[in-house]
Amino acid sequence: MKNFSQIKNLILSSIFISMLSVMSCSDDPEDPVIENEEEVITTLTYTLTPSGGGSAVVLQYQDLDGDGPNQPTITNGTLSAETSYSGAMTLLNETESPAESVTEEIEEEDADHQFFFASTVTGLTVAYADTDGDGKPVGLASTLTTGAAGSGNLTVTLKHEPDKSASGVSEGDMTNAGGETDISVTWTITVE
Repeated sequence: MKNFSQIKNLILSSIFISMLSVMSCSDDPEDPVIENEEEVITTLTYTLTPSGGGSAVVLQYQDLDGDGPNQPTITNGTLSAETSYSGAMTLLNETESPAESVTEEIEEEDADHQFFFASTVTGLTVAYADTDGDGKPVGLASTLTTGAAGSGNLTVTLKHEPDKSASGVSEGDMTNAGGETDISVTWTITVE
């Protein structure tokens, strides 16, 4: 009788240990966390086309080696006074061959991106001309308006996963936006 009881305990213990092993070696992994990674941007082009016609002004920033030893190439611009321009952003990742259009990624993930515009040029303003699916601004398209002649800087910053519902963000104020900066570029602007 004692042997039967020991065998029974041994069998039950073996079953229990086997069940623990099976449960701990489950083939069902937890759902993976998919992160929306920041974009790699080597080139930012801001093309400004005068509303009344005329030649476009192309502002460009290009940094093909990222944090490498070479300085970025920056093409500044001269705008006409008292003029309205249609603005279009083009972004590329030229570390890929052929170059990858980051503009298309931003269009597809527009709720996760917003451009912010800051100017020290008196009278220069930038207004959003596009929105995401929730009606919040993106900034791939914009309207830039100049005032009287002068000069200063125009800084364009692209935020990744900003809080578009935070105070002032939809109006272009980056103060409460949060998120990560994908790229920030400052151009010298002359208005004449």
